[in-house]
Amino acid sequence: MAGHRASVAARSRAAPKTLSKVATGVSGFDELSRGGLPRNRTSLLLGGPGTGKTVFALQALVNAARIRRQPGIFVAFEEHPARIFENAATFDWRLPALAKDRIFFLNAQLSPAVVQSGDFDLGGMLAILGAKKRELGAQWIVFDGIDVLLALLPGPGAAMREIYRLRDWLSNNDLTAIITTKTDSEESAAVNYGFLQFMVDCVIRFDRRLEQSIPVRRLEITKYRGSDFAAGEFPLGFGPAGMVVAAPETAEIQYVASSERVSTGFAALDTMLGGGLLRGSSTLITGAPGTSKTTLSGLFAESACRRGERTLYVSFDEGGDRIRRNLTSVGIDLDAHVKSGLLRMYSGRTDQMNPEEHLTRITALLREYRPRCIVIDPLSAIAKTGALSSARAICNRLIYKVRDENLTAVITALVDGDDPQAEATALQISTIADNWIHLSYLVRGGERNRALTIVKSRGTQHSNQVRELVLGASGPALADVYSSGGEVLMGTLRWEKEAEESARKQRRRDEYGKKHRELESAEAEIAARIAALQLDLDRQRAELALYARDDEARQASSGRLKNERRRLRSVVAAAGTAPAPARQRTPRTPAAGRKNGHGGRGTRHGD
Repeated sequence: MAGHRASVAARSRAAPKTLSKVATGVSGFDELSRGGLPRNRTSLLLGGPGTGKTVFALQALVNAARIRRQPGIFVAFEEHPARIFENAATFDWRLPALAKDRIFFLNAQLSPAVVQSGDFDLGGMLAILGAKKRELGAQWIVFDGIDVLLALLPGPGAAMREIYRLRDWLSNNDLTAIITTKTDSEESAAVNYGFLQFMVDCVIRFDRRLEQSIPVRRLEITKYRGSDFAAGEFPLGFGPAGMVVAAPETAEIQYVASSERVSTGFAALDTMLGGGLLRGSSTLITGAPGTSKTTLSGLFAESACRRGERTLYVSFDEGGDRIRRNLTSVGIDLDAHVKSGLLRMYSGRTDQMNPEEHLTRITALLREYRPRCIVIDPLSAIAKTGALSSARAICNRLIYKVRDENLTAVITALVDGDDPQAEATALQISTIADNWIHLSYLVRGGERNRALTIVKSRGTQHSNQVRELVLGASGPALADVYSSGGEVLMGTLRWEKEAEESARKQRRRDEYGKKHRELESAEAEIAARIAALQLDLDRQRAELALYARDDEARQASSGRLKNERRRLRSVVAAAGTAPAPARQRTPRTPAAGRKNGHGGRGTRHGD
């Protein structure tokens, strides 16, 4: 006795073991449950018809067999396995191939006469399952639709007896078990099969209801022994891989801010944004219908694909084919990128699914496709279904999800009200978007023109101008700002004003040309007169120079004469002081007298 107490005390002092879990592979659920279902224990899936219980159980079994190579057993109380294969063909599970060697399907449909005879119990079936478990090495087992069996038993006592028999068998075989059962309401579940919830370790409730004629599916973990879990209801949907649960994101903001710029595909808009969008930012484009929100979104998607980045284009109430066809009219070709696989287009109908299911599907696409850029056009469409408050919450969660994935996002939304200048959105997401581009109409002069302005762009010195947005076959363009009298003009008014200004400039150019020609003529005339005067001046200067040279020559000659006279006088003076030589008389001849013109008389010289 003392030894027993000591062993009990030792066990009580030992550190408690952490509950072992195994992942289901159901997107979002493993996050809610903090790791999946309890290993080698039993979980109960509870809910009404069409809520997704069988899909959840089968998906967990398929993921265990495909990903972790863990064989399993599926016991079908309600449907034949062939029907299960047909229903599962909508997912990419390849269930028939798994059924050959990894998943054993047991058709457990029972005849009411056999069960109600009083001789039925689960012992024989469990013996078969035990042998199959040892043969496959099975680690999972699913009992689908056990409520069908319980409804056939003669009373609550018999149902409880068989359930306890099943519980003991599961405990002895160390299997991770899932049991599904249908209920019509919370009350019926408590009255008929309430004891099941006390026996199992984990209870998951599935719900399906209508909100504004739109089906809404939700999942809630109501019980999980030895484990923490996310409390509350969470939306679920179905994608190519099966069920997807919209699990909440972490409360702490952990994404990293990038300084890298990416192009919008619109060079003029990139310039207004200071070089483009920041990587990982969210850009909201608002405007009335027809203001080119989809055109700008298509440009961004095309630009991302040209950079080689995977892009997800989500559209509501408009098919991808129609969007691509319409964008070709403005020079945007997305077909080639769809064919290459860089662009994935998903179109959802807001009249068939609620906002929560849209969020679930988009989340599943993000996990499957792993894009770097995303376009949602228009996000405001999901506000048409369900309560507005719910749609706002879903939109906020979607934007935060995009940020957590570090995706560069462009999201469009319709503005509220009839005022073309309105900048409010019904979803109230403009406050959490990093960039806000607003498109509007300017109606004047009998025409409607588009205008673009950047309301905000966090971390960017952006333009504050209102620019006219013009669409053409080669794509959109932003006209230069044109103002007159303090007012920005667009469209025909701008063209008329530009034409008037052009005509005025032409008149001024013509007047300038005329004045210029007149000036050139006057300059030529004056130049000719100046040339003539210059010639006359040069002639007078030449004459003056000639006079000056003549005067210098006369003065030089006069100087020489004066000098010669002075020399002669000095010679004469010198001769007067010396004795004169004797004169010799020269005989006269008659001829000589006549020759001198004196009638033959010679000249008489004095003594």
